[in-house]
Order: sequence, then C-alpha cells, then structure tokens
Amino acid sequence: MKGIVLSGGAGSRLDPLTRTVSKQLLPVYNKPMIYYPLNTLRQMGIREILIITTLQQQDLFKKQLGNGNQWELELSYEIQSEPRGIADAFLIGEEFIGNDDVTLILGDNVFINAPKFFYKKYSYGAHVFGYKVNNPSQYGVLSFIEDALYSVIEKPVVCPSDYACVGLYVFDNTVIEKAKNVKFSGRGELEITSIINQYINEGKCDYTILNSGDAWFDCGTHNDLLECAEFIRALEYRANIKIGL
Repeated sequence: MKGIVLSGGAGSRLDPLTRTVSKQLLPVYNKPMIYYPLNTLRQMGIREILIITTLQQQDLFKKQLGNGNQWELELSYEIQSEPRGIADAFLIGEEFIGNDDVTLILGDNVFINAPKFFYKKYSYGAHVFGYKVNNPSQYGVLSFIEDALYSVIEKPVVCPSDYACVGLYVFDNTVIEKAKNVKFSGRGELEITSIINQYINEGKCDYTILNSGDAWFDCGTHNDLLECAEFIRALEYRANIKIGL
C-alpha cells in the first residue's frame, strides 16, 4: 500500500492567507497542516508517500518536509499544473503507484484517532469513510439502500443522507484505469465520486461510518481552520496527547 497526499489547488476559500503560501503549509495550532494527513498515513502503516503540489509551492513543501526520513517515511513529489479535481491524483501518480494499492488523503483533512479505524486488509476493491455533518450538500454524499452503499453524489442539492464522504480513500490498483475513464464534470473537474461509483457498480466498495470520537476536520475555511486548531490545542495542551507528526 502506497499513499498520496493531494496538496494542490488555490485555497481560495482561505484568501488572503493563501495568496503567498499553500493552504497545506498553514499552521494548525503548532504544526503545518500537512503534518496531520502525513501522520494519518503513517499510522495506517504506509511509508511510501507521494505529495502532489502546485509548481509554485513545491520548493516550499520540499524545504518543510524533505525526504521524510526523519519520520521513517519515503516522500516523493509531483506537480499538479492546474486544479483538475481529486481523481487527477491517480493520473499524476500512475508511475509512483506502479502495481501497488493506494490510499489517497486530501492535504487539508485532519483526522483524530486514525489507527482506530485502520489499518486492516479489506476484501473489497475500495473503501471510503463517512461522517455525519450538518451541511452535507458541501461534500460528496453517501447514498444507501438499506445498509448497502448505493452511490456517492458530489455536492447534491437534495441530499440522500447526512453522511459526507471524507477526504480519505483506499483503492486497489485498478484505480488507475478507472481514473482514465473519468470525464470532466459540469464543475470542470475529474471527480473522485466517479471513481468510487465505478467500484460500487462492480460491487467492490465498502465503507466505514466514523463516530463522533473519530474527529475529522476539513480545514477549507477560516472557521474550520480555527476550530481544528482549538481542538488539537485542547488535546495537546490539556491532555498531553500528541497529534500529528
């Protein structure tokens, strides 16, 4: 199993903070944001990790993280020339992935208690994670028939459930060919939901619903960034629990 951290994009929702520095290098309490998704992959037993950045920011990531040996990781880097969507990560990372399975995590997603729900060998081709939210229409939303995962719908107007598909995805090696089948959506992106739904149609996608103890933050807005930092500060300062690398 290899890992990819997708850290491209413009971070426009965090303007003006992101005019000169990538969102994933902004501080979340006492560490750069990217330290948290990297640690999630490390806790999942993944050591070989590809970091996908913009051309303008890649040198800053390399300066901050290096080759990852200080954390017993093997970091490599690729460039996403423009924000083409999450599924683009598998096209960019095709050579890196090779014949292995892969876990993709978004560079602005922070998970607490990651080892609690991973790592184990799934018998399915894909595994996704859901989290109950108040605003599901801002995310990909899990749709169920009884307890079976029926589809994942990107930012629906009418939501089939309150469960957002969080930014952590586990795929077998067929994800590369599935990514090549994805067409640009009306939003002009290669949607990760298109890949997930290919697995669902094959009957090869499982899911886990995270509970409230498995805290998850999508640090895409100023409020989310502050809320996440305060949460981590409480754990580290009051309870002496180290979060992140």
